[in-house]
Amino acid sequence: MSGLKKLHIILFTALSLFISGCSADNATTQTELTISAAASLREVMEETGQLYMKQNPGIKIVYNFGGSGSLQQQISQGAPVDLFISAAEDKFDYLYSKKLLHQEHSVRLLKNELVLITQKTSKGITSAESLTADNIKRIAIGTPESVPAGMYGKQALISLQLWDDLEQKIIPTKDVRQVLSYVETENVDAGIVYKTDALISDKVRIIPLEGKELHDPIVYPVGVVAATKHLNESVDFFNFLKRQEAMEIFKKYGFKAALE
Repeated sequence: MSGLKKLHIILFTALSLFISGCSADNATTQTELTISAAASLREVMEETGQLYMKQNPGIKIVYNFGGSGSLQQQISQGAPVDLFISAAEDKFDYLYSKKLLHQEHSVRLLKNELVLITQKTSKGITSAESLTADNIKRIAIGTPESVPAGMYGKQALISLQLWDDLEQKIIPTKDVRQVLSYVETENVDAGIVYKTDALISDKVRIIPLEGKELHDPIVYPVGVVAATKHLNESVDFFNFLKRQEAMEIFKKYGFKAALE
């Protein structure tokens, strides 16, 4: 083999190793943001996150969905989270008051509604009052102490003067999506969920909860966690969620801007 050919092989090998090393460096420089968000936000946040990652290829977004109360406890105990989106202001305000959320990067972002749902084939339930019928045995709501949708649901049933009659029928769940699943699979006769949850399912029928001010306003606050190790990136994603392009996705799924 000629010396020139050997030189070409050496140079080619060195160039390949250099390119490979650059690719590895690029892969390792991607910043991962962990977003703890209310279970009712799963689909809309996944779509919103995909858009953001497409625009910002150096960012990888990882979600932790669950009941807002459980997520609040995780952050209180030091879980590595960058942003928190709650379905209840009290869970959010607790963290804010303890300065576990960034004081300058917190805002009320979205609004939602509460509805009653049952199976599409079920015709016996036409209102909340229908739940008192003897043939209605099981009604799912989120555990009121830890799941905001359950808290709002209990408030609504109390306002309608139905809670005492229905309490023995209540099946508490870990989050609002479990309520939806129980209704879809006919494990319960009915459930109370956010309107946005009901809209993603083709297996349930929506029954409006009639009456004004049956429960506290359903507001979703978002904030950067004070202990984040990626402050600049977290603030950028926080600001993105407030922009029009993100809000259009939220509205597509049935949410409203908190200021509307």
